[in-house]
Amino acid sequence: MKRVKNIIIAFGIALGAVSCVPKLAYQETKPELPETFKYTATADTASVANLEWKQFFNDPILQDLIEKGIKNNYDLQIALKQVASSQEKLKQAKYLQYPDVGFGVSAQISKPSKNSMNGQSLNLFLGQSHVEDYNAAFNLSWEADIWGKIKNQQEVSKMQYLQTYEATKAIQTQVVAAIAQGYYNLLMLDKQLQIAKSNLDLSTNTLSLTEKLWQSGDTTSLGVQQATAQKQSTELLITQLEQNIAIQENALSILVGENPNKVNRTIEMSDTSLPQDISAGLPAAMVSRRPDVRQQELVLLESNSLVGIAQANMYPALKITANGGVNSFKIDNWFQIPASLFGSVLGGLTQPIFQKRQLKTDLNVAKIQREKNVLAFRQSVLNAVGEVSDALVSNESLKVQEQKATEQVTTLKNGVKSAEMLYKGGMANYLEVITAQGNSLQAELNLASVKRQRLSSIVDLYRALGGGWK
Repeated sequence: MKRVKNIIIAFGIALGAVSCVPKLAYQETKPELPETFKYTATADTASVANLEWKQFFNDPILQDLIEKGIKNNYDLQIALKQVASSQEKLKQAKYLQYPDVGFGVSAQISKPSKNSMNGQSLNLFLGQSHVEDYNAAFNLSWEADIWGKIKNQQEVSKMQYLQTYEATKAIQTQVVAAIAQGYYNLLMLDKQLQIAKSNLDLSTNTLSLTEKLWQSGDTTSLGVQQATAQKQSTELLITQLEQNIAIQENALSILVGENPNKVNRTIEMSDTSLPQDISAGLPAAMVSRRPDVRQQELVLLESNSLVGIAQANMYPALKITANGGVNSFKIDNWFQIPASLFGSVLGGLTQPIFQKRQLKTDLNVAKIQREKNVLAFRQSVLNAVGEVSDALVSNESLKVQEQKATEQVTTLKNGVKSAEMLYKGGMANYLEVITAQGNSLQAELNLASVKRQRLSSIVDLYRALGGGWK
């Protein structure tokens, strides 16, 4: 009893001594954020990113495409598998604080040389030439979590799991935005194809009129050639647009996890609608909402736990081992209770002294990695703020561009009508008609492109603010 008391006192003194070693302090990293986003009129706390994607995108066809993408996109499915894998590791980490327990059964028969000391002893005292040993025992090993090493290991597993979860959300925002961008690009190509076909009719009429004037001697063959070239140029554009439409349909099909196929759509670009009064909210709310920024913050928290583990490895470790079971040198009385019972308990403190500087190096490297992750986190916040600001300025600028492009289309369409009337009356030449038609075609194509860019800028803003994963 006295020995047990002395052992307990010795352990108490050792633990008291090492507990004086200070633990590594961690100060939370706060990113530098502006009070409001640039290019916003007011500091509204509401944000369009709080809307679920089904509320933000009200086109039923687009909703169906996004739903398919979330369900079938292979990048998302891979990310979900990674979440499941990390979840299993997280479950396992919860048991790190418990002891390791094992069970083993062994049987051994040894026959020493008859001329050896062991052989002579066996023959003399036991009257046999061999010895048997049968053992069945439980083994237990446990380390006390004095310095929080096990707790930090559990935190690492937790942070890694949360990172995979945030990564999945980040991929979903990208998939949702990519599907929306592809869909609006497809509508733009449809509109441009419609414009090109309408212009082809104008070019055909101009060519027909030019041929009649040439036959009557009112113009030259050069006019016919120029009108034919104008028509051929429009036909070439139609072919190119049809090719781009097919490629865009294939890309959309792959995004939603399907084989390349046609994408059905029943509306035109002019019928699409997205929230026009865009509220960006506050930068601080965006940081907590964006999955990629949140993921980088979790990487930082993980690196802090790794520093704690590296530091704990430099301190004494208290380990307790025990084993017990039944043991016998004869198989017939192996499980004879209590005669065959045995047991032992061992406890010890081990303090690393000289490890070729490995432990200190590991700690310094862990601290440097944490500092790198602090910088990476701040950079991710800065990038996020920049993406939101870019999307805001693009949206505001494209509003003005769309208005100007619409006015230009109206002006040039009226110019085409005037040129055709003057041409028929002999007051304008074929070059003026062809030029007017070409300018009008280009302006209409540009207007369709500007409208698509504006829709894209709204989608970019929604994604940059952290929307699309709800």
